[in-house]
Amino acid sequence: MTLLNGIKTFAAVASLGALALAAPASAKNFKIAVGDSGGSSQEATGLAFKEKLEELSGGNHTATLFLNGQLGSEQDTVNEAAIGTLDMSLLAINNVTPFSPTVGVFTLPYVILSLEDAETLTQGPIGAELTENTINDAGVRIIAWTYTGFRVLTNSKKPVKSVADLEGLVIRVPKNEIMIDTYKAWGISPTPMAWSETFAGLQTKVVDGQDNPYTTINAMKFYEVQDYVTEIRYIFSIEPLIISEQVFQDLSAEDQAAVLEAGKYATQASAQFLRDKEAEIKALLVEKGMEIHVPENDEAEFIELATTAVWPKFYDSIGGVEKLNAVLAAIGREPVSQ
Repeated sequence: MTLLNGIKTFAAVASLGALALAAPASAKNFKIAVGDSGGSSQEATGLAFKEKLEELSGGNHTATLFLNGQLGSEQDTVNEAAIGTLDMSLLAINNVTPFSPTVGVFTLPYVILSLEDAETLTQGPIGAELTENTINDAGVRIIAWTYTGFRVLTNSKKPVKSVADLEGLVIRVPKNEIMIDTYKAWGISPTPMAWSETFAGLQTKVVDGQDNPYTTINAMKFYEVQDYVTEIRYIFSIEPLIISEQVFQDLSAEDQAAVLEAGKYATQASAQFLRDKEAEIKALLVEKGMEIHVPENDEAEFIELATTAVWPKFYDSIGGVEKLNAVLAAIGREPVSQ
């Protein structure tokens, strides 16, 4: 080897060594399971989290979103995150409830009546307490909240304006006892079905209808298999971004702080996405041929039947009636009598 070649070889080796030192060993690409498709509120939250995490980590960390349930059912992803085989999941909170029952307070019918209520509850002491509960109960940590809007009812058979109009309809619901019992209070027995099976179930008429927010209905193209919308407001859909607590604890203190800060940013971005997009999406669904109907008498019959029958049944699972009253007090509503 000539002296010149030796110098070139040494320089190349030195450069590779410098690059290896420059790339931090802790650099990570977080894998995020996402239940919904592109264009959804869940995707918007995930992308905002990724953007902020990359910024805060100087590009050392990033995230990849696996949309439309590619990594399994939402409840399966909770199990996988709990044992550390999945980094993160973005999912409906009703699919966290079986693992950490106290978060079910957010799925009690007619508790949350606006986006502002949802922000107050999730970003305040109530949300912090429920996050601690999910860590202890399920081995996952909520780091961001997605605000997807009210779960409106859709079906392919007829307009629905009253409780009586539900008769004869087969409605898909998640495998969530609170939601199942709400429909039972309205006089029908719903069909529990995994989210991944829902579009096919609607398409093949195994079920006539389902409920989800406008942003989800559009993202999942339910307008292709559904004709009627009823603007019930029984659940405001909150969809947390969870991280495996095992994965979180393996991060450095600096990286943990970056993940939490990126989560706060994603939460704010989600609220803005809903404010910006929901009315636009609603108009688009009408253009696609969907009819939108408003329940009679400001939904009074739906509200009375659901709150009377469902709330007391789940006091124990959410931590007692006092927990519900703490939630109601936080959003300026009257307590329920014990």
